[in-house]
Amino acid sequence: MEPFLYQSIGGGIVFFVGMIFAWRQGYLGWSGRGLWHLLVCLGVYFLFLGMTAFLQFAPMEEAPAQAYKGGAEHVLGSEGKTRGTKLDYGIMIGYFAIILIVGTWFGRRQKTTKDFFFGGQRFSGWLIGFSLVATTVGSYSFVKYSNKGFGYGLSSSQSYLNDWIWLPLLLFGWLPILYFSRVTSIPEYFGRRFNSKVRFWATMCVLVYLVGYVGVNLFTMGKVLNALLGWPIPTAALIVAVISATYVTAGGQTSVIMTDLFQGVMLLFTGALILYLGIDYLGGFGAFWENLPRGHRTAFPNFNEDPGFPSVGIFWQDGIANTAMFYFLNQGMVMRFLAANSLRESRKAAVGMVVILMVVAACVVGGGGWIARAMVNHGDLPNTVEASQAFYVATELLSSPGVFGLVLAALTAALMSTVDTLITAVAAVVVNDVYKPYIRPQATEAQMMRAARVTSVSVTVFGVVLVPLFMMFDSIYEAHGAFTAAVTPPLVVALLMSVFWRRFTATAALWTIVGGLIAIGISLFMPEVIKPFAQGVPMKDAGDGIFDGMKQFKYMRAFYGLVVCSTIGVIVTLLTKPESAERQKGLVWGTVADAIKRYKGSAGSEHEIVEAMAMVERLEEEPELCGEAKLAGVTISRALANHLGAACGDLVYVSDTRKWLGGLRSSHAVVISVSGEEGGPIITLGADTYETVVVPKRAERAVLVQRLY
Repeated sequence: MEPFLYQSIGGGIVFFVGMIFAWRQGYLGWSGRGLWHLLVCLGVYFLFLGMTAFLQFAPMEEAPAQAYKGGAEHVLGSEGKTRGTKLDYGIMIGYFAIILIVGTWFGRRQKTTKDFFFGGQRFSGWLIGFSLVATTVGSYSFVKYSNKGFGYGLSSSQSYLNDWIWLPLLLFGWLPILYFSRVTSIPEYFGRRFNSKVRFWATMCVLVYLVGYVGVNLFTMGKVLNALLGWPIPTAALIVAVISATYVTAGGQTSVIMTDLFQGVMLLFTGALILYLGIDYLGGFGAFWENLPRGHRTAFPNFNEDPGFPSVGIFWQDGIANTAMFYFLNQGMVMRFLAANSLRESRKAAVGMVVILMVVAACVVGGGGWIARAMVNHGDLPNTVEASQAFYVATELLSSPGVFGLVLAALTAALMSTVDTLITAVAAVVVNDVYKPYIRPQATEAQMMRAARVTSVSVTVFGVVLVPLFMMFDSIYEAHGAFTAAVTPPLVVALLMSVFWRRFTATAALWTIVGGLIAIGISLFMPEVIKPFAQGVPMKDAGDGIFDGMKQFKYMRAFYGLVVCSTIGVIVTLLTKPESAERQKGLVWGTVADAIKRYKGSAGSEHEIVEAMAMVERLEEEPELCGEAKLAGVTISRALANHLGAACGDLVYVSDTRKWLGGLRSSHAVVISVSGEEGGPIITLGADTYETVVVPKRAERAVLVQRLY
């Protein structure tokens, strides 16, 4: 079957189901904001459809292959030896030091678990978006996608260019529920939606997923430093793990967001620099484009002929299972979306990431492999270059001393920006879903903060212990794919049914997770059970070892898991009693108003944000906290209330007027009283809130006040 048609139909079904849900909730329509949302969704759909159609079918000229001309022997002979110069490694070490300083500086005010895990929930969409790029682009991305980019070309970016499939369900289905329900973790959502048993099994699955992800990333950095310096992989992984854990343990989510902002810019700049240097070396974009074989310029690889990289398998593993897991269930992503100062900013971050930043990231992570393949065709590199070495060979050949140091720093940034997010995510799950419910139910904030920091260190150590397991696989792509396909389907199916199917029951959720894990576990040792679901993808010779079954049907295991889990979920639901409507309020689609009421402590809606400038006055004490989110209480003047259209119980967001701060100086609050005195717009803040928002030297300046929901 034609891969383009398969993905367009399959992905389009998910996309338009999301639009139907959004339309029924009033997010899409023929006028006003509904029309704007509709145009954005359709624009995204046709943008990616047109881009992939052009790459797949457009006629293109192709330059003839040339014999190797020589001149690259100094980089070809570097395998197993130290690459680069002392200047390059000096730059990398300096980068390590800068990240440690930035991380510990911005995290120095973390006093509560809300601060540690969510950064005070005050950041702007642009800041969240950039930090998400750094989280998404791990060091495994550079090596993994450059490897596949060398072998398969632009189709290596398919994993990055199919996020559009889930955009409507994410923007208008999951994000409102997630943001207003204020769940601290994904297992907590399952506990509130169903019961403690479902929460327990979800906790186990999420922890396996996150800790395994830490191991994959540390394994990748170990391989990178092994290729560059000759260090043993476990030793290299341990060194990077210690550095990442240091600033995460000190500063939590604020440290992670601010270092990831810095590292996101670094990643995009360095990746673009590699592409620029390669294109310039080849003689311009036209020469680069024509020297990529036509088969390397398609959006999709073979449909099912090559079990090492089949389009149908990538669609189900990356486009459906992994992407849904990443945006809906990845604890690190959840914490980042919840760190935004409003639902609007969370949505901005999501749209910006899917439409712009992920496209750029696809070029960044695959560019090294594409350049290396074009250089082989152009005669600048021999055709004996191995795909696993393509990234290192091409970047060292193109880079002068110092520039190669930036590449090393980018790889380091990619690793740390992913691992730091995963570490805080594991800490959030352990504290919220293990420590507090089972070990110390009456734990104080200080005790939970201590548990979070101990967990951060422990998970890093455990991730290093997992490195030898991932060393069994032939490539990073295989290790990452086999691991994620084994654990994501049960959670993905359980969450999507929980949110978008009100009939879905607690018993069905439990059996979907547990039964799905059992079914996938069987497939690891008896991969033949996947064959009826393989859609023509052949088995390959993987050996007879006890874990060699993991290497069979690496991509189609996700489809097998999704089908089995969905079947279990539907059958058990229809055989069990429905959950009460009261328990579902604020936790399923169509009940966002209930979630808003629970969040702010009074009724509200997703109306347009109204804002005004106001002078600040300070109380000596902090008023009593409001709502389930434990928000600060503030008093506003009558003039400010009239301008905002605000009354007691309304939610406001108070921030420094400097947009470039991205929300570092800001706080949410609930209006607890309106002063009857005449005068200008004034807001009175408690002592703690005042210190969070107001810089002493700007005490006489106005702040920005926005009325939300």
